[in-house]
Amino acid sequence: MLVLRSGLTRALAARTWPPQVYSSFATGPRQSDGTFYEFRTYSLKPSKMNQFLENFKKNVHLRTAHSELVGYWSVEFGGRMNTAFHIWKYDNFAHRTEVRKALAKDKEWQEQFLIPNLALMDKQESEITYLVPWCKLEKPPKEGVYELVTFQMKPGGPAVWGDTFKKAINAHVILGYSKLVGVFHTEYGALNRVHVLWWNESADSRAAGRHKAHEDPRVVAAVRECVSYLVSQQNMLLIPTSFSPLK
Repeated sequence: MLVLRSGLTRALAARTWPPQVYSSFATGPRQSDGTFYEFRTYSLKPSKMNQFLENFKKNVHLRTAHSELVGYWSVEFGGRMNTAFHIWKYDNFAHRTEVRKALAKDKEWQEQFLIPNLALMDKQESEITYLVPWCKLEKPPKEGVYELVTFQMKPGGPAVWGDTFKKAINAHVILGYSKLVGVFHTEYGALNRVHVLWWNESADSRAAGRHKAHEDPRVVAAVRECVSYLVSQQNMLLIPTSFSPLK
């Protein structure tokens, strides 16, 4: 009996407890790399959009001196009009805190951009996201338009729906009609939300590609499997500004 109890003890000790759930979506690089991306959305007052963007264009160097701008766009379709959407990259949360403190002390930035432009804004929103481990941030080959597709998934996280989501995205990638720029999983904001950023040569080439995808059995099968975990989705067509690193 003692031998049996000792054997049982060793067996239990050999187990990892609590049990670990592995997912290509949520484990790996995300756990060791603190890099994250902040999605910022500014809703501007009607007729003030151009003035706001011109002001930022003149002063963008003051802001990018503190942290990396990934891309800056205006919303063309699928969202509120007169909206600016931009993505910023940070090494970790301490880095972002340092940047915010530095901006608060930057008199040029405060006086030339921030203070004059506060009156032009109606609303500001922020989300913190991670680039998923199985996708690296890509740069398109030339200028075009961008589509940001936002998926609200069922509760449970990537351990539940991550693999099927990845299959659905890759099924579209294989067709080649659109270039995948990045897949981002929200950390602060609406949970179980995934943003997928695509590049297209034009809105018309995107439409043609979508029609082709709807008839492809690989895409249909992958989407049917993934949609059982989907709550809602929406998209926006984005036009890059002249000062956006992603054109």
